[in-house]
Amino acid sequence: MDYANRKRPPKRPPIKKKPAAKKASAQRAVPWRIVVLALVLVGLFVWGLVTIAGKRHQQPAVSPSQPEPVPATVPQSINELPELPQERWEYIDELENQEVIVDVPEREVGPPKVMQCGSFRQLADAERLRAQIAMAGLESQVRTTEGQTGTWHRVILGPYATKREAEAERHKLERARIHNCMIWNWE
Repeated sequence: MDYANRKRPPKRPPIKKKPAAKKASAQRAVPWRIVVLALVLVGLFVWGLVTIAGKRHQQPAVSPSQPEPVPATVPQSINELPELPQERWEYIDELENQEVIVDVPEREVGPPKVMQCGSFRQLADAERLRAQIAMAGLESQVRTTEGQTGTWHRVILGPYATKREAEAERHKLERARIHNCMIWNWE
């Protein structure tokens, strides 16, 4: 379709407004009842505020013949202090002289732990992982073993006295993006 050469649509005739509707809105009656009610409510509100404010500023008159009451609990001198109360409790003395015996079982330390981070057919792969572990700040070893399926080169860390020590070093390795390290009992 050629938009440049198309014809303009025919003009519509303007909509004529009715003059009666215009006059009716201009001559609408003011609701005098609502105006009077609003003025009365505003007047009552202002009168209430003035009444409250006037009561706040008024102070009761004090006759000069009556002396001011003095509280009975005030000491006569600043240096005078009240007496210390007597202790009513006896358990304080009893507890100071008691000895508590607690039976703490010793932690069972299992066999030493070793952490294996990889097992490879090629020695070069094992040495590459060992270098990554060294860059993380830990010392590892490559142990070569002969099995039924051939020669394996294992990358191990340890031995550790507790599993907690091994877990701490495994977290260091995970922060260095070395994953899949397993903790085993040392044989």
